[in-house]
Amino acid sequence: MVFVLGASSASAQKLGRVDLAAIVPNMPEYTEAVANLETYGKDLQNQLEQIQVEFNQKYADYDKNMNTYNDTVRQMKESELQQLQQRFDEFRQIAQQDMQKKEAELMEPIYEKANAAVNTVAKAGGYAVIFSTAGDQAAAAGLAYFDPAQVKDITAEVKKQLGIVDAK
Repeated sequence: MVFVLGASSASAQKLGRVDLAAIVPNMPEYTEAVANLETYGKDLQNQLEQIQVEFNQKYADYDKNMNTYNDTVRQMKESELQQLQQRFDEFRQIAQQDMQKKEAELMEPIYEKANAAVNTVAKAGGYAVIFSTAGDQAAAAGLAYFDPAQVKDITAEVKKQLGIVDAK
């Protein structure tokens, strides 16, 4: 008897779904963050290219003059080229890590704002659970299945809460 009552009360709870992938890219903060991230990436790329240009110039000089170098100078030039190549590789690795950190730093407040809007809409609508989906794809939410007819899509309500107007 308790099982039946528990099951019927669970089915009475409101379930919803939201497609954050349809919301976040439409937020003004997202556009600004992407622009900042692109600028940051270009700056890192420019620095990387400067190291590459320096390496190419030194290698061209080495290649052109290596027959005129004595063993000591040749070893010194080769060591310098190896160090420059190592510096390039290290910088590229650090730049990739910095890009990931910068992306997280820029995107975290945006997702927090979107999630806050989801929470506001969910509480106002009396929802017990909101699933995050990509369109109607249950797998994106880590669900094996859900019936879209029984799980209300609140994406439009969350967009409204955030002041996002769909372009038509």
